[in-house]
Amino acid sequence: MAMSCKDGKTGSLDNGKYVRYTPEQVEALERLYHECPKPSSIRRQQLIRECPILSNIEPKQIKVWFQNRRCREKQRKEASRLQAVNRKLTAMNKLLMEENDRLQKQVSQLVYENGYFRQHTQSTTLATKDTSCESVVTSGQHHLTPQHPPRDASPAGLLSIAEETLTEFLSKATGTAVEWVQMPGMKPGPDSVGIVAISHGCSGVAARACGLVGLEPTRVAEILKDRPSWFRDCRAVEVLNVLPTANGGTIELLYMQLYALTTLAPARDFWLLRYTSVLEDGSLVVCERSLKNIQNGPTMPPVQHFVRAEMLPSGYLIRPCEGGGSIIHIVDHMDLEPWSVPEVLRPLYESSTVLAQKTTMAALRQLRQMAQEVTQSSVNGWGRRPAALRALSQRLSRGFNEAVNGFTDEGWTVMGNDGMDDVTVLVNSSPDKLMGLNLSFANGFPAVSNAVLCAKASMLLQNVPPAILLRFLREHRSEWADNNIDVYSAAAIKVGPCSLPGSRVGTFGSQVILPLAHTIEHEEFMEVIKLEGVGHSPEDAIMPRDMFLLQLCSGMDENAVGTCAELIFAPIDASFADDAPLLPSGFRIIPLDSGKETSSPNRTLDLASALEIGPAGNRATNNYSTNSTCMRSVMTIAFEFAFESHMQEHVATMARQYVRSIISSVQRVALALSPSNISSQAGLRTPLGTPEALTLARWICHSYRCYLGVDLLKSSSEGSESILKNLWHHTDAVMCCSLKALPVFTFANQAGLDMLETTLVALQDITLEKIFDDHGRKALFAEFPQIMQQGFACLQGGICLSSMGRPVSYERAVAWKVLNEEETAHCICFMFINWSFV
Repeated sequence: MAMSCKDGKTGSLDNGKYVRYTPEQVEALERLYHECPKPSSIRRQQLIRECPILSNIEPKQIKVWFQNRRCREKQRKEASRLQAVNRKLTAMNKLLMEENDRLQKQVSQLVYENGYFRQHTQSTTLATKDTSCESVVTSGQHHLTPQHPPRDASPAGLLSIAEETLTEFLSKATGTAVEWVQMPGMKPGPDSVGIVAISHGCSGVAARACGLVGLEPTRVAEILKDRPSWFRDCRAVEVLNVLPTANGGTIELLYMQLYALTTLAPARDFWLLRYTSVLEDGSLVVCERSLKNIQNGPTMPPVQHFVRAEMLPSGYLIRPCEGGGSIIHIVDHMDLEPWSVPEVLRPLYESSTVLAQKTTMAALRQLRQMAQEVTQSSVNGWGRRPAALRALSQRLSRGFNEAVNGFTDEGWTVMGNDGMDDVTVLVNSSPDKLMGLNLSFANGFPAVSNAVLCAKASMLLQNVPPAILLRFLREHRSEWADNNIDVYSAAAIKVGPCSLPGSRVGTFGSQVILPLAHTIEHEEFMEVIKLEGVGHSPEDAIMPRDMFLLQLCSGMDENAVGTCAELIFAPIDASFADDAPLLPSGFRIIPLDSGKETSSPNRTLDLASALEIGPAGNRATNNYSTNSTCMRSVMTIAFEFAFESHMQEHVATMARQYVRSIISSVQRVALALSPSNISSQAGLRTPLGTPEALTLARWICHSYRCYLGVDLLKSSSEGSESILKNLWHHTDAVMCCSLKALPVFTFANQAGLDMLETTLVALQDITLEKIFDDHGRKALFAEFPQIMQQGFACLQGGICLSSMGRPVSYERAVAWKVLNEEETAHCICFMFINWSFV
């Protein structure tokens, strides 16, 4: 049989008979294709009966048409993808050529300085010792700079400062003013966020990024100037003065405030000059620097509760790109005054890697996200456009930052402690804070909350990766949360029971995770948490109701260096409106050792992938254990509660006890997840290397060979430990599920855990049916009798879902029955071949 993939009007050569479809038939088939692109034989026969226009076409010919149509669709998508990759590679090649030129200039400069230093060293050894100032040699950037007199801040003086800032910024963005090294863990490529580098040996902390974005230069500049819209740590930017320049540019005087990341350090502020201009080659430049030591102009006095930090020449170089879009160079260079924080936190303020993750790369991600929204303006399954979801995530993040910082100008006042200073309690009765929180139930309950209380604390963690700990807190809420507190929080702001559309994706006890949205690069995602049967109406004793939380998760990638991990959530109101009242609470974990060069940027910190089967069978790899034993991070916890003013003391006592219980739970979980206790915490996961795991691996491979007639593993070794190790590192996703009425996963290899986006800690909480959509579940259930009778079944390719709601495509799958020593069924094993995230 020969098939044609050229157009929809040509048909097929079926046993020598050529079929040509009429335009009406093609139109009918196209309509049917969009409804069901891969119909079964029964469905195809039904289509012929339902469409009289197709009655003269044989079912086999219909089958061939659908095959051709899927072929054309696949070719179209592949061609579009290759064109996009080609555009990215072209732009990336240009960036790499520019980077190569810069490095060559840097090498030439270093060679010159080296020769000069050698020549001077030889001359000074022969010369008479001279202690005068003329004999002091300076080279490159390593020289003493005298104290400059105050700079003139008149309009002419500000223009001089602006031009000087522009020159220094360009020398950092495309020149050799700063020695840049590639950021650990970042590899340039068409799918990367960009080329990211951090400074080496310069004052302060600095980061640089180059990338391609699908937006015009003016739009890029507009987005980046609105720093609070994309930089979550930015509290406010106030433009105090604007001065036009003769060359068509503008000079702006700005006052900017940044939130503190923890309760242990003060917030930062900046007094800035921002200069926007267009270069001769048409490139748009926005550069900034701190204004200090100036006279004859406006100044910004110190502000209470803020430490004045310094921004050295930084900014954005935006070049128009052929074929549309822009090539952007970003430089962030700051002195964050690390002397003002406790010594244990200073690495956080001295790390260029942290600056790159939180600021430089955040700008690139925002640009790519907004470019994607322009081309894909569709709504998601929750009826929300990406911009609306992004606004909700910003509100969650901003509300959490406000709780952590507790600024007095927002109405927060500190309550006295109870004899212990581990938990800080603040109260806010300002109208702005309470606005929107007092909604009524449908049954007319009155609004009574007139104040908000926040309990917050920070703690030092050791020997546990932040991403793994936060993932555990997300997937095992019952390990630390109190349902009674959740009910109180929802009831206090009058959050009613709501019914949200969508299917369950991951069920963890009474907690159901409903995916909402992923942002660009999957660095952040939002979801709705359904807490089943914990309602708060008077009828709850008879008919418990469900509660819903809107949750924001970020920093879940264990491989990202210097990433801040956050889990922020808030009860949501029954309408789930874009302006729904939000009272955020949650966790933030910041690594403190990300700036050190001792750790390998490519190591994987996943709790499961860190395990290596050694002679003893249950030992962690040296890479994981040695790198984690010195791992430190700081966790900040903040929980908000709305309450009636006369209940303040009672709620404060409850909040302190609750936060202390959470701290105790987190310490217990962190201890269990640390490498030194992995082997002893068998209750948290399936322990690899144990006799049970070795036996299961042997059963899996033996049953596969019995039913399919070929070996699952290519290795010739027959040892149990070798079989388990090879199965663990198999490139395809292999996972087992129990033979129960509701099958749950009991084992998965590394590829399987990656596909499900989970760990061995949470694997046993995921049911088989939750990773398939309705079509996949029907196909799977149809094959189950064959699996049990014949022993195996081959499944066609399709789409499934990870535990985080991300769609995963697979080329095909194989399911087989795993037999134990008594030749009875122990479980069902699945292997998903050539899977990838869509």
